[in-house]
Amino acid sequence: MQMLSRLKLNNKFKKSHTLLIGSLLVFIGVISLSWNYLLKMKDQIYTDMKIAMMDVDVKDEKITNEIKDTPIADNVSDNKTEEVKEQVTIDYSKYLGVLEIPKIGLKRGFYNIGSRYNNIQYNVTMVGGSTLPDVVNGNLILMAHSGDAYISYFAYLYRLNIGDYAYVTYNGNKYQYQIVNIYEVPKNGIVKIQRNYNKTSLTMITCTKNNDYTQTVYIAELV
Repeated sequence: MQMLSRLKLNNKFKKSHTLLIGSLLVFIGVISLSWNYLLKMKDQIYTDMKIAMMDVDVKDEKITNEIKDTPIADNVSDNKTEEVKEQVTIDYSKYLGVLEIPKIGLKRGFYNIGSRYNNIQYNVTMVGGSTLPDVVNGNLILMAHSGDAYISYFAYLYRLNIGDYAYVTYNGNKYQYQIVNIYEVPKNGIVKIQRNYNKTSLTMITCTKNNDYTQTVYIAELV
């Protein structure tokens, strides 16, 4: 009888032990899956914010004919209201130039190409090969993040349409540009700039809103 009782106790102990190990394994599995999911989400969020253009090859393509006014689909028509980021008091004298787009409440300085602050992780960034606004028929090329991060200075560029204005202040002069073309390019490390070489231009590049596979290029010409 005592032997039978011991066998029953052993069986109960084994069952409890097995159940405990099983529960522990399930718990570890859930934590592991959740951790991997959180890491994946973190990477995805960063990818959505990232412009992926630190080593971008920007090719300035010559177009001597008038560019057709064919904008991409206007994402503003969804009637959604988004708060324009609060502007902080900034000393703009430290910058090489200042980009302003009143329609979207953007005013941000940019540094010279040789500056360590001319980096997309810090500021609106001037791309190598750019020329400054006082160069006749030149092209100032600027890029910045889009998305929700605090460095997403081009977050609201998608609201712009052909005919809207942008301004660049440089060397004490303010230059007025008007957008003449908006188009998308694949996010493959190469951005082809299609502009009129007979015009002094401003080009702005950022990731396309709600699209992980393309970047949007905004071509503006000096008025």
